[in-house]
Amino acid sequence: MRAWQAVRSRIAALREQRQQWKAAQEPAIEPAGTGPEPEPIDAAEDAAARISTDDQPLGKPGKPLDHRSPFFIGLTGALGVGVAYGFFQILISARDILTLIGLAVFLAIGLNPVVEWLTKRRLPRWAAVSVVLLAALAVVAGFMAAAIPPLVSQATAFVEQIPKFWQELQDHSSLLGRLNDRFHLRDRLTAMISGDSASLLQGVIGAGQIVLGALASTATVVVLTIYFLADLPRIRRTLYRLVPHTRRPRVILIGDEIFARIGGFLLGNLITSVIAGLATFVWTEALGIPYSVLLAMFVAIMDLIPVVGSTIAGIVVVLVALTVSLPIAIATAGFIIVFRLAEDYLLFPKVMDRTVRVPAVATVVAFFVGGALLGVIGAFVAIPVAAVIGLVLKEVLYPRLDRT
Repeated sequence: MRAWQAVRSRIAALREQRQQWKAAQEPAIEPAGTGPEPEPIDAAEDAAARISTDDQPLGKPGKPLDHRSPFFIGLTGALGVGVAYGFFQILISARDILTLIGLAVFLAIGLNPVVEWLTKRRLPRWAAVSVVLLAALAVVAGFMAAAIPPLVSQATAFVEQIPKFWQELQDHSSLLGRLNDRFHLRDRLTAMISGDSASLLQGVIGAGQIVLGALASTATVVVLTIYFLADLPRIRRTLYRLVPHTRRPRVILIGDEIFARIGGFLLGNLITSVIAGLATFVWTEALGIPYSVLLAMFVAIMDLIPVVGSTIAGIVVVLVALTVSLPIAIATAGFIIVFRLAEDYLLFPKVMDRTVRVPAVATVVAFFVGGALLGVIGAFVAIPVAAVIGLVLKEVLYPRLDRT
């Protein structure tokens, strides 16, 4: 209060000094009409002195700008276009990292029901997140423990068999010899090995960069998922605070339902992957294909990746079956094709209808549209997006259309 009184006293003193200075500078009063015209700035200073009061030392605010003036409309439109252009440029420049962030948020929302279930059993949230993380690491470690020994043994056996394969390329009566006569495999391998070392080195470096980039992206998604999963309740509350108070309860109900459907999608995807792994295990065990447990785990993990995951897994299973016999490999390929069609068009839509409550037709259409637009990630998030769109249509758009 004392500071405000001091400011007002200082303003009054400055006003009095300005008036005294003006009085000293003014010449003697001349008859009306004979003196010089007052300067515009002098008139403005007089007006400023008149509007400055004790209640409002800086005067009353002026009238707001006319929002309907052509200048204001044009300026607002130009600024809007500039902001939109800059925003889209930022999105394009950062699309890769934004995709990883969006995928991490999606995974965190999908894993949140498991964490919530553990917290209801009186576990702190950090402990529940740790349990989920340890479970995922245990699955990966189990897969690696089952995969590394046979891979090492098979790679060693393959290296030992290279001289034999090289000799069979010269035998015109063998399968490799006939393939060599038709496709000139030996000449191609010789040219590749004895070719330009710089090109070969560049190819190795390029392959290494792709592998390192994939590992870095995977690590980024894992770390971001852990952070988002641990801090998801606060993120949820912050997002709901951005909604106006009158609409907040309704948005909370719809938002929580969206989170639940995303979690249901991951649960349904996990169920179909487990079924695919069990079917692969039964088939490989029945036909005597080696490494049945490893192949079943590989199929289950790869089946989580839409579009390409099950295809890659099927090719690997067929190649392993080829080590038994050609008829077994052909039969395995037929089994994988039939099961893939049944999974994509029968099993997966039915599971999504139960867990995400998306119709089977919408599931198939969303899967193909998402894959065509954004590839693997688009196919992965297409069904939850379809569930969100269906929920918004049902709860927001349809009621408004019915009232009109």
